[in-house]
Amino acid sequence: MDRSFLYRHKDLFAQVHAASAEPPGDGTGHPVSRASFQADLANALERSNRLAARGRQLEAKLSELLGEHVCGSPASGAPDDIDQLTCRMTKHEQEVVTLTGQLEERDEELMAARPATGS
Repeated sequence: MDRSFLYRHKDLFAQVHAASAEPPGDGTGHPVSRASFQADLANALERSNRLAARGRQLEAKLSELLGEHVCGSPASGAPDDIDQLTCRMTKHEQEVVTLTGQLEERDEELMAARPATGS
């Protein structure tokens, strides 16, 4: 069929345009709007951000527990002052990981808030 056929039949041409303006269905006969797709996308992004934050939180907790395990084990055989320095260094490394995670979370929140405020 040629496109000119639709242009010659104004009633068919109008039906084609009306059908293209309707939102697509979701297979159940209910139309799905662009707004609902955008809401689903926003919800998925928020869930992704929450899961990423939770992952960072769990990594920090694991780092803390491993540090306590290393610092708490006297079986390392090293002199006490080296053990103490190693323990302090591990704790500082844990603090760096925690603070880096918090900074990343704040950066994500800031980036997410910027489009909402129009800045």
